[in-house]
Amino acid sequence: MEQERNSLGRTKPPPFWRMLRESRKYFLLVSLATLALRLFFYFRFPHITGDSLIYGDIARNWLDHGIYGLSHAEGPLPTWIRLPGYPAFLAACFVVFGREHYHAVLLVQIVIDVIGCFFVADLARRAVSGRAARLAFLLAALCPFTANYTAAPLAETLSIFFVAVASDCAVAGFTALDEGRRRWSAWTGCAVAVSAGMLLRPDGGILLVAIGLFLLWRMWRQPAERVRLFWAGALILAVSVAPLVPWTIRNWHRFHKFEPLAPRYASDPDEFVPSGFDKWMRTWALDYTATEEVYWQVPGDDADLSLLPSRAFDSEQQRQQTYAIFDDYKKVHVVGPELNARFEALANDRIRSHPLRYYMWLPLLRSADMWLRPRTEMLPLNSRWWELSEDPHDSVIATAWGLLNFLYVFAAVMGVVRGPRPRYLALMLLFVVLRSAFLGTLENPEPRYTLECYPVVFVLGAAWISGRRKRARVTLMDD
Repeated sequence: MEQERNSLGRTKPPPFWRMLRESRKYFLLVSLATLALRLFFYFRFPHITGDSLIYGDIARNWLDHGIYGLSHAEGPLPTWIRLPGYPAFLAACFVVFGREHYHAVLLVQIVIDVIGCFFVADLARRAVSGRAARLAFLLAALCPFTANYTAAPLAETLSIFFVAVASDCAVAGFTALDEGRRRWSAWTGCAVAVSAGMLLRPDGGILLVAIGLFLLWRMWRQPAERVRLFWAGALILAVSVAPLVPWTIRNWHRFHKFEPLAPRYASDPDEFVPSGFDKWMRTWALDYTATEEVYWQVPGDDADLSLLPSRAFDSEQQRQQTYAIFDDYKKVHVVGPELNARFEALANDRIRSHPLRYYMWLPLLRSADMWLRPRTEMLPLNSRWWELSEDPHDSVIATAWGLLNFLYVFAAVMGVVRGPRPRYLALMLLFVVLRSAFLGTLENPEPRYTLECYPVVFVLGAAWISGRRKRARVTLMDD
């Protein structure tokens, strides 16, 4: 088939529908494998979490009482701890399939995730080539780390889907601009997807920031396109933010406070936030085990202080001070203002002694842990995967998952270093870097927070693998 070229002389990829038609057997077989993998997790490892029940409770009260709130002894009370995107999705599923029919929700998520793989393929087609599109579809389809979240009623699957849609539409819009065409439908689709992502999770706005920065950079580099770039940015901003306006008005009306997203600590206005404890966590926490063994235990349960790493103490005096605080905590299992002040004083001492550790090294290590650790948090495996002697079975499986995750990340890095580098690579990297930097500031590192970046990982990995195949074929021809 003769390949077309655009106005910049680049090879123009065939339309997506034509690629599907010409490779229909490939896409059909991989789609069946995609379904099979997700159904495996659905039947073998369905996972209803505490967050799932919170989302479900909000959705049920919204339907049954017309109150966006949580159940209490005196009835449902309004809340703002979760954005309305995922509760709205659950409410729609409850209307169609029955109240709290979570298994139906998971099946809908499986379908959405499969469709998302096609958007990833189209993104790779636009940014790299048709060959990379087929490989990106395969990488997305067979990735267990995104697939296993379809088996949990959480916002991750939908968030990943809308990142893929928004990125695909953004690249379509920039491609049209470079070819001298206007595709306002692409910019509108991008804005709607970004808006949906923001309604699911407050950190969904990071993609909007990345697109905005990339637009500003293009305006600086291409003065002749400034008018069209400005109106594209204005459209994306207006459509993305518009759904948050009624949410913000509702929060002001209900709680008399300005909150356009959701509070960082997922707390209601009348709820005390143990910010001192959270600050203390940030002075030493760098991996998921800290979240699981300490952060999630407080308040409510005892924390096993024997599991604290040596970096949690700078001196023996500090160790004794920490143990004394937790001894008082065990009496009430609540971090009130007095205990919170003691945690904050301890945290401030540690920050003054090692500011670089707090502001630079720990955030970098937390981000690295979320990217590289074995993604087994949704499986019934010991999170201390490195302790081989304690649980050889879990350690072997977790290590294998960690190696697979490393291969995905390695392929993506090589897609940047060796290429062929995708068009609009800067936009993709801006999103990944900004999101990773934000995640490093959290006191509760969880690997799932980096999954929204995986559409980019799939595209970059596919670019490198397609380039390797092409280079190998050229070498054979030269020989």
